[in-house]
Formats: sequence, structure tokens, C-alpha cells
Amino acid sequence: MPTPGDVRLTKHLNRRSFLQTTLVGGAAVAVSPAVLPAFGAARETSSPKILESHSAANGGGTPLQPADVKPFELDEITVSELQDGMKSGKFTARSLVEKYTTRIDEIDKRGPAVNAIIELNPDASSIADALDQERKAKGPRGPLHGVPVLIKDNIDTADRMMTTAGSLALVGSKPQKDSFVAQRLRAAGAVILGKTNLSEWANIRSSHSTSGWSGRGGLTKNPYALDRNPCGSSSGTGAGISANLAAVGIGTETDGSIVCPSSSNGLAGIKPTVGLVSRGGIIPISHSQDGAGPICRTVRDAAILLGALTGIDPDDVATAPSVGKSQTDYAQYCDPNGLKGARIGVARKYFGFSDTVDALMEQALDVMKRQGATLIDPADIETLGKFDESELLVFMYELKADLNAYLARLGPGAPVRTLKDIIDFNERNRQKEMPYFGQDLFVKAEAKGPLTEKEYVDALAKNHQLARTEGIDALMDKHRLDAIVAPTGGPAWLTDLVNGDHVAGGSSNAAAVAGYPNINVTAGFLSGLPVGISFFGRAWSEATLIKLAYSFEQASKARQAPKFLASIG
Repeated sequence: MPTPGDVRLTKHLNRRSFLQTTLVGGAAVAVSPAVLPAFGAARETSSPKILESHSAANGGGTPLQPADVKPFELDEITVSELQDGMKSGKFTARSLVEKYTTRIDEIDKRGPAVNAIIELNPDASSIADALDQERKAKGPRGPLHGVPVLIKDNIDTADRMMTTAGSLALVGSKPQKDSFVAQRLRAAGAVILGKTNLSEWANIRSSHSTSGWSGRGGLTKNPYALDRNPCGSSSGTGAGISANLAAVGIGTETDGSIVCPSSSNGLAGIKPTVGLVSRGGIIPISHSQDGAGPICRTVRDAAILLGALTGIDPDDVATAPSVGKSQTDYAQYCDPNGLKGARIGVARKYFGFSDTVDALMEQALDVMKRQGATLIDPADIETLGKFDESELLVFMYELKADLNAYLARLGPGAPVRTLKDIIDFNERNRQKEMPYFGQDLFVKAEAKGPLTEKEYVDALAKNHQLARTEGIDALMDKHRLDAIVAPTGGPAWLTDLVNGDHVAGGSSNAAAVAGYPNINVTAGFLSGLPVGISFFGRAWSEATLIKLAYSFEQASKARQAPKFLASIG
């Protein structure tokens, strides 16, 4: 069963490094200090309280002046505040579409030119008009009614937008029906404003890629420092939401591509349990690890968005086990006292790649203790490093099978039908598609056989045994944990189209290989660049993780809007 294409394979220090690949896809734009609206409750991620650090070791020096970006009326606004504004008449869905579209023109396409948006929805205004009329006649459908959302360009929409995974090989491809995610967003009354750039093919094409670059969309920039990388294949969603180009966004992850762009762009991102959110109609990499999920500025907004995405999809058999385990209202778990009494394991083997990141994490751990959590430290996954090579092997088999199945379902006139077609297209169009890096992973995947081969079957079983049974589950059983925490990664690295990504560290792989949930929250800043902390745990434990992540977010107040600096120094 095909699934979302969005993989970030991190290079972990103190462990074997098996593949230095990151997925990216969108641009981020930093904004001047927010102009708070006069309505609604106090902003949940107000001015930062703690965890600000400056270090020359992380690109120190004196930051350059911000780009000339004027304040924006909707800077840092939350979903609840948007609803309050539409209820009072201050906003309409139509006016929100117009405001965000104007802002995209001002800072995404011009000015700092973050380049997060690959395509705008030409029907967004008419959809918003219909939703405004419905609100007047019947009231809102729910918390997302009339709210603009950005989605990654590997998520099918059966409208006038294309779905290309950033590749020129799929330009002109129009899916025959909406993905399940798009269906759920429309049913919730959200306005799909446009699609975000990404690391082409969710960063699975090359082992030497530059995250955030695609042949169709070009390079997305990090809104905190425009010469830095937005990370992960969902980089466009991360950069765009951080830059306040829409209220909320959707990314996809196979390994790290929701949590890494969330970390590098100062956001809250939820990578759900595999099967909680359908992958039907999402360009795939690996059906055993792919998933779509929220990338937002606050945990509450991410929780609201997650609830709208759940449900059983006959086109994705992985959703069947979510019966009785999924919910439609995760915002109810946003408890500021959620850390009190929690038992949290500290996965120390994911630390150590940066002294300054470690120091920031110690401050974050102190916040948790002050909020009443019990820390079990260390609490390490004993099998870490033992499933790196088998993870990549599974990807190579599933990429070929899943991508071929997705392409075969495209409508008449689809430009490519198989992975081999894509490889051939890239060779014929090397100057446009491969000016910086090649397609070695595509070639390796094409050489693999069917999913019945013993090599694949054994590798998949090994992954689940080591990451689930002997990994996360064993550790949580041993210490009676509610969650495990670790640094999501380091500050954003300098984008380098010549040499590719420079990934320092990361903690996404255990939850990714297990297919378990993972939530990133901003922990603090190093030299003006955000650094995230990850909360991960058992299958279907999203409610618990949201409670813990929200409590930490409210205690730390670490989120700061980007300033679109040209460089950190």
C-alpha cells in the first residue's frame, strides 16, 4: 500500500552513520515582531521565557540585520484566534485567503524570497466564499472552518493544482481523486491555500542531496537565516508555516521529515503512529514507515489539525488497526499541567553530537522536573544502531513497489508510469533535474525484486523486532515510562548545494522504524536558530505525547518568530 514520501535519514554521532540524507521541501520566512490581534485569548506561545543561548560554536558571531519585512496582521496567530476573528466579523475566510496570498507574494516570492510555496490553489478564494456563506447559514463545521492550510506537494488533490513531489517528471500530473488527507481537510472546512516545496521525491533520490531543493520548486530557505537549511523533505511546509504564510500545514515523514523541519523552523510537529492518518493518495517511499501529520506554530494547533485527519480509509489497510485508538479531538489533551506525575526517559545515546545542544537540553529537562515530571536518566534504547542498514534496505524494496503502484493509478496522460521511467527522465534532463546531485538511491531501488524476497521479509521483521519489541516497548516497560525524550537535532546547517547536507545529529529513527508517534517542540535557540526536543513513545500514544509536549511548551514559551536574517554570521 503506497504511503507518503518523506524520509529523513539522520546521521547519528556515536553510532554507525548509514546514510546522510535529509528531506526538505519548503521555505521559511522570518517575520518582524508580531502584531497581536485585539481579539481572542492570550497567545499560548507568547514572548520567550527561557532557553536562549548564544554560542560561536554554532555559527556565532554577530547576526546580520533582518530583511526589510514589515509586520503582518496575522503573524503568529492561532487557529482559535482566527475562529474568534471570523465569529466577530473581523475576518472572513475570503479575507484570510487574500491576506495570506498577499503575504506570500511579499516575502515568499519577493523580498527574502523564502520560496516555500510551489503552487497556489486558484480555487482558494471561491472555496472560501462558499465557506463564508455556509458559516452565515449554518455556523462553522468545526475549529478549522475557513482556516487556510498549506500541504506538501506529494499529497494528491483532484483540483487545478498538480501533485509532483517537486519533480519535473510529474509536471502536469493531475490525480483522479483527492488524497484521504485532502478529503478530510475539505470535510473539516479548511481552505487548501496551496502546496509547499519539498526535497524532491521526499529526499529519497540521492544519498548526497540538499534538503529543500527540488527540480520543479528550486531551493527553500530557512526563515531564521536565509543561508541555512530548513531541513527534512517537508521543508517547504516547515518554512512556510514558521514564516506565517498560512495558519497550519501538513507534512509527511518516513524518517525525520516532520520532526526535523519542525525543529529547524521553530515549530510543533506531530509524526503520528503509522495508520492513524491515511497515506492513500500520497506519493510514497515506504508503506511500513510513511505518515502524514501536522506542522504548526503551537502544539494546540497541531492537536486540532491532527484530529481532523484521522479515520479509516479503505485505500490504506494500515488505518484498520486505528479503530478504537484514533480520536477526532486531540486538543482536549492540551493540559498545562500535563507533565505533573509523568515518567519520562532520557535517551542519552542521542545526545553528545553538540555540547551546546546538550546544554540546551539540560535546561529543557530542568523545566520538565520543575513541572513535576520524574526523569529516568539515562533510559536508552538498547538496540539503537542495529537497524540502520536494514531500514535503508526496506526503503529500497518498498520504494520501488509502492511508487510503481502509485504511478500506475494515475490518470490517462500521466508523464511517467514506473520508477524506471523516472530514472530515464532524469537522465534525459540532467541539467534541470540533476545539476547538484544524482539518483543513486533510485538506481539501487530499481534493482530490487518483489516484496516476497527473503532479504526484504527478514529485514522488515528485524526492524520491527529491534525498534518495537526490543526497542521502544522494552524500554518503556522496563521503566514504566509515559514517553522518551531526546534532542530532535542541532541548529540548521548552512545550505551547501555543492557538497549536500551537513547533518550533525538526530533522534527520529527509532520511532520512525517502529512506526510510532513522535512530537517535536521548540526547546530553545542557539545563535538565533531554533532547536527542538522530541517526545516519542508507544503506538497510538498521541494523546499522552500531546499532553506532555503542550505542558512543556507552555512552561518554556520558547517559540520566537523568524527575522529573515541574511546570515547568522
